[in-house]
Amino acid sequence: MNVPAELKYTKDHEWIKVDGETVTIGITDFAQGELGDIVYVEVETEGENLAKEEVFGTVEAVKTVSDLFMPVSGEVTAFNESIESAPESVNNNPYGDGWMIKVALSDVSELDDLLSADEYKELIG
Repeated sequence: MNVPAELKYTKDHEWIKVDGETVTIGITDFAQGELGDIVYVEVETEGENLAKEEVFGTVEAVKTVSDLFMPVSGEVTAFNESIESAPESVNNNPYGDGWMIKVALSDVSELDDLLSADEYKELIG
């Protein structure tokens, strides 16, 4: 199970890469493994300001559809459009080509509520 140490994590299995006041968000290796083959990712919230824990999109796998939750509050500034035509990149490279959105943080202190890599590893066992 790949859990990069430099990222932050949520109990809902999203990862967050912090770059100043912008964060990149995707689903974890554990999450993509549990979902199975991802066939579609829908994000229609680009340009919107969303609160922490609001749904920013959905990910559809062969057997299920799962909501994607905002780990922090902020404006969705970008969507990784390449995953529309190649959703399998979320399975193949969830921390690289499979990223989902970029967000301009509205409250940097919310990052303190996220899990470290070690805490996330404990959560998933």
